[in-house]
Amino acid sequence: SNMKTEIYVVAHKKSRMPADCMFLPVQVGKGPDIDGFLRDNTGENIAEKNENYCELTAVYWAWKNREADIKGLVHYRRIFTNGKRIPSWTNAEYKYKNLITEQQVIELLSNECDIILPKAHNYITETAYEHYKHNHDSYDALDLVRKYIELHFPAYVGPFDRAMQSRRSHLLNMMIAKYDIFDKYAEWMFDILSYVENNYSIDKLDAYDKRIFGFISELLLDVWIETNHVKYREIPVVYLEKENYVNKYIHSLKGKMGLIK
Repeated sequence: SNMKTEIYVVAHKKSRMPADCMFLPVQVGKGPDIDGFLRDNTGENIAEKNENYCELTAVYWAWKNREADIKGLVHYRRIFTNGKRIPSWTNAEYKYKNLITEQQVIELLSNECDIILPKAHNYITETAYEHYKHNHDSYDALDLVRKYIELHFPAYVGPFDRAMQSRRSHLLNMMIAKYDIFDKYAEWMFDILSYVENNYSIDKLDAYDKRIFGFISELLLDVWIETNHVKYREIPVVYLEKENYVNKYIHSLKGKMGLIK
């Protein structure tokens, strides 16, 4: 196939990259240049906002500066598999051998779907909105998001409300899509986030919650997908480094008990 596929692997430190040449390492953050990595601070960019926008600075950079038939975003620690569910304690070589391939990506996007997403996260006991509220001090920013959508994208209001009340969300800001979908979604999302950025003070937030725009965008993807009738396919994600489940669990528990303030 002549399709040009670029999947940007976001990293802030030197890390092992998948062998498949569709994966392009993109460095974010303030560190010195990493040999062989592209950087999100070239061309038209918002690289200096990485502390608040997380991996979205790489999404912005890819939207504004890259041309490919297929664009995707993954993290150096989290990458789509070839369809297998791989526990995080599996050995590294097995994980790297079973990552999604360019051939798979092209086949899926040619025949089955418009966008590849991670498996949806199930909140089980709460809605997406409640989960956000329990885990983030910035939850009132979601009211601004809704207000802006109501004014500028009225067709998205119903899907936004449904996404907030849903018990499932496609999190992680990971995707692989046909370029026009990747770019159109980026344009819509950054329009909303820049409104919030200009109208919401993040001064009172701690370092974790200052990543506000990365967190909000996780809840916007499903809104966009529903409104635009985008066909998606869920593919498992493998964690390439050991996950700290204990810390994650404690943070989640504190949120439910109202201790995150």
